[in-house]
Amino acid sequence: MPFLTFPEANSAPSPEFNGLCALWKRLAVSSEQADPFCCSPSWHLAYHQAFNPARRIFFKTSPGACLIFAEELFSPEKIFLTPMEASWFFGCPLLGEDAPDLLAEALACIAREYAPAFPGIVLSGIRPEAGLAPELLRRFGRVFTFYRHSYSVQCAASLRGGLDGFLSRRSANHRAKLRKAARQARERGISFERRSPASAEEAAQIYWRMLRVEKTSWKGIGQCGMAESPAKEFYEALIGHLAATREARVIFARHEDRDIGFIFGGMAGTIYRGQQFSYDAAWKDRSIGNLLQLEKVTWLCEEAAERYDMGPIVGPRMSYKQHWTEKNMEIQTWLLRLNRRP
Repeated sequence: MPFLTFPEANSAPSPEFNGLCALWKRLAVSSEQADPFCCSPSWHLAYHQAFNPARRIFFKTSPGACLIFAEELFSPEKIFLTPMEASWFFGCPLLGEDAPDLLAEALACIAREYAPAFPGIVLSGIRPEAGLAPELLRRFGRVFTFYRHSYSVQCAASLRGGLDGFLSRRSANHRAKLRKAARQARERGISFERRSPASAEEAAQIYWRMLRVEKTSWKGIGQCGMAESPAKEFYEALIGHLAATREARVIFARHEDRDIGFIFGGMAGTIYRGQQFSYDAAWKDRSIGNLLQLEKVTWLCEEAAERYDMGPIVGPRMSYKQHWTEKNMEIQTWLLRLNRRP
């Protein structure tokens, strides 16, 4: 089971690395995932760089599948193989129809690498009703004991029918509030600037503008947002990865030549995944957040995007997403403990 070798800073990635990322990216958007963006290499590599770049990474591929785990060593007896992104557990480390076969093939390699111990295996992004979950239970139910570590509910909105179709699926009250807020914004001279960085330098400049807004928001004032480490480094790495393929989508709300809000996310094929948005706390009564969301949906519909993913809907300050989405998808994180050595 080979190790994933990351390119050094300012050096060209190896053909092996590029090949893995291309397969990984393709499978992330074709494996019926609840959160395709967070299954993609951009998300996981950014997390690895920002949170724990010293970990060893195991991977195994076939033409139609890939398997990628990060090693977590707590002690010689307490070892886990986890998804690379191991805080929110949004993405799945097993991608493609043949992923269970790859896992079966990898078990002997894992056993040799860690003998006499055997690490716990953490699988995230598992949809209980989808095909992977019952297949894993059928194939490995005697080899492992399965524990549910955690769960989340991801929410999404269809962009079918363009902007008019999207708005038709919102409540009449919500539509009325948006129309009023948009009219008042025009009267106050609020404008919106769309950016999709295409270079590391452009991404860095845009990210600096985002952080400047963030520091004036309630999250920045409370020091609980993306201006704080390690979130600061994570989103900086994420926008940098997305700039390489021009998949970042950023909108700034502006007033009198000053940024007063932003919304940021990225594309995974035809699916957009929101990441962060903030606005100056002095504008909290002006519906800047709703206006940024509306402008983002407008842009996505112009690009013929198919879905707007908004991440978890359960948790503090997540209730606003109910106004913008109509589809909920449960994902679970499983811990697999070995019953008998393969």
